[in-house]
Amino acid sequence: MEKEETALILDYLPHGYFGQEKRLPVAQAIGTTHLTLLQLVPKKGISLQLKEEVYIGSGKRDHISYILGRLPGDKLTETARINLQDFVRKAVEADEKKFVEFFNKAEAINTRLHQLELLPGFGRRHTDSILKEREEKPFESFKEMHERIKSLPDVKKAIEKRILDELEKDEKYRFFVR
Repeated sequence: MEKEETALILDYLPHGYFGQEKRLPVAQAIGTTHLTLLQLVPKKGISLQLKEEVYIGSGKRDHISYILGRLPGDKLTETARINLQDFVRKAVEADEKKFVEFFNKAEAINTRLHQLELLPGFGRRHTDSILKEREEKPFESFKEMHERIKSLPDVKKAIEKRILDELEKDEKYRFFVR
């Protein structure tokens, strides 16, 4: 499994978590490549800033002493949750082609359920419309999808919501987050 090289700081707790016996400073962060929620411990004397990108790879780290471990989605602070939503929105905008490709290649999970039906707001009718349209010509952008299928919910928002659900909840099927 590939590891994250960089992470974005979602929240910084200079005195650690409340109720912890040994109160280490800790940062809640998200890996910028694989969208892994992480807990990071900064080096002594280092103060981290919200939305700061830090190197966490195997080489020499300037800001991070070590990775404490994965961060369960239900342990996110309110500040981290807000910054996570902003990060996900920007990530979907920046990598639109990758997410449009998901719609072009999504498949049935079993005989009764399709990957597309697990997107918030998408049901059998929307799935059938997407499958029919992509047979004629693959989609190239979110805008084009909405032009070709008028009744489609906001595709970008549905992907953002699905990514947040995969990060914060224990989803059985994961399409965007490992």
